[in-house]
Amino acid sequence: MAGSDTVRLTTAQAIIRYLAAQYIEIDGQEWRLCGGGFGIFGHGNVTCLGEALYDHKTELPLYRGQNEQSMGFAAAAYAKTWLRQRFMFCTASAGPGTANLLTASALAHANRLPMLMLCGDTFITRLPDPVLQQLEHFGDPTFGVNDAFKAVTRYWDRITHPAQIIQSLPNAIATMLDPADSGPAFLGLPQDVQGWAYDYPVEMFEKKLHRIRRQFPDAAEVADAAAALKAAKRPMIIAGGGVQYSRAVEELTTFAEATGIPVVETIAGRANMVDTHPLNCGPIGVTGSDSANAVAEKADVILSVGCRLQDFTTGSWTAFAKDAQIIGLNVGRHDAGKHRSLPVVGDAKLGLDALDAALTGYTAPSSWCDFAKEERAKWVAYVADNVAHGNRPNSYAQAIGVVNAACDPRDRVVAAAGGLPAEVTANWRTLDIGTVDVEFGFSCMGYEIAGAWGARIAQAEREPDQDVITFVGDGSYLLMNSDIYSSVLSQKKMIVLVLDNGGFAVINKLQNNTGNESFNNLLSDAPTIPEAFAVDFEAHAASMGATAETVENPAELGEAFKRAKASDKTYVICMKVDAYEGWTTEGHTWWEVGTPHVTDNEKVAAAHTDWEATRPKQRKGV
Repeated sequence: MAGSDTVRLTTAQAIIRYLAAQYIEIDGQEWRLCGGGFGIFGHGNVTCLGEALYDHKTELPLYRGQNEQSMGFAAAAYAKTWLRQRFMFCTASAGPGTANLLTASALAHANRLPMLMLCGDTFITRLPDPVLQQLEHFGDPTFGVNDAFKAVTRYWDRITHPAQIIQSLPNAIATMLDPADSGPAFLGLPQDVQGWAYDYPVEMFEKKLHRIRRQFPDAAEVADAAAALKAAKRPMIIAGGGVQYSRAVEELTTFAEATGIPVVETIAGRANMVDTHPLNCGPIGVTGSDSANAVAEKADVILSVGCRLQDFTTGSWTAFAKDAQIIGLNVGRHDAGKHRSLPVVGDAKLGLDALDAALTGYTAPSSWCDFAKEERAKWVAYVADNVAHGNRPNSYAQAIGVVNAACDPRDRVVAAAGGLPAEVTANWRTLDIGTVDVEFGFSCMGYEIAGAWGARIAQAEREPDQDVITFVGDGSYLLMNSDIYSSVLSQKKMIVLVLDNGGFAVINKLQNNTGNESFNNLLSDAPTIPEAFAVDFEAHAASMGATAETVENPAELGEAFKRAKASDKTYVICMKVDAYEGWTTEGHTWWEVGTPHVTDNEKVAAAHTDWEATRPKQRKGV
């Protein structure tokens, strides 16, 4: 019998009651920290966790998913839209349901996004072993599917006794909210333990208000960085996704304007500055712009703010001069010190303020600023021509240009794997801050539609009149499209642009660029397909309840997009694009890929020699 200072609950009930009591302060307003969850029930989570969730279905709305992997993508996009200040949970059954979340957990881990997974597990007592969907490891009975998540989570625990959650839940939440360690958390919930009861202290379920920590950078590190910048003749700022997560966009702009230092953006940092800002030199790297890469190549001091400096940003470390000094302003120690960087470990907002104060009176040389602006003007002209349509084959860039010209500045654009991330990054002209989500941390096919659904759920909580627009190729659509149905069921409208190029065209392009013949990427070149046929994407989307139409060209796309904007439910527009013509050909740095060192194919051998010719520029890390 529970005492007056305790309450008797099952493990599952206690977890859900605890989540419902967690709040966060955002811009002076209180929000429930957990926005709800995505769930597919099975025998491993329906009887106990399902019972607990039913009693809190108002405070923690549960969205019924169609696929556990896409649920995880939606949760990641939700967290990204909320700038990692709020999260969703995902619940899946023991066995394959939980295993389906592995890819989504890896995506959240790579992108440093909070997501809580509450997943079924086998019985702790082992009395009924082996059970349905259990993997048996004969030498280690404790080892199972859920252990696979240790590689793709920031926090992992298997709950073997109800009392454990008194410590595990706060630790999981602290990890998810830690700016330096943010990422997915996993709790394995054995089916028997979910239903076991315990007398929990009542104070565990009292309302708790969270605030995300801001870490001041060390004064000596700021002084070293300021000294390097003052001595710079050609300084540059790389603005990464961490700028937005720190909510430091205003500080970035203020610092850049005070010093006159040109700014380039990473893929995750797109929409840190609007397209028309005079110091915005465009996106950098493999999927970047000629302007940003020209500035990067000549820069002598590079202030990297909130970046993890992955290879698409650094051109596999050929984008910068070998002797350029990097300054790493990052809340994460691991990121701040990459490639001989001067580390400034701390919050981006506070760090930029500190550097601004330390650089009072400093301005970048006018000749350097003029060079950056001239390069940017050339790139703007290139993009304007690249997205124009008329007497040329349909392309990704044209579709992007049409939508860019017709959308509302606060609409959110989503893209992920394939050719579209590069085309969106290079050609999308940012209309407002924080409106672009190009998932290229894990470059994961299938994120496009599921992520748009999760983003729309988040967006509807603060900007219900805006749209989420997702660009998806035919390959990613065929991989994962069922959240079109989810969005219709939940009345969370999104606009889906399906651009069909007949297969995996961007990988076919890479295949051709390395001297190889087209093989098994385009449907027309797959040896086991005797006769390829086109999918009726319009009919397929309509069968899931969306309004759908097919257009023949970018002009028709523009008219269809107006109808999509006016619609009150999910709208899918399909258009064929050319697999070979119309790619953005400018703006690319070198990218290291493995090419055959020995081959009988002369074209492959020549491509290998050509590819390796850039390697001497590669900066070596220490």
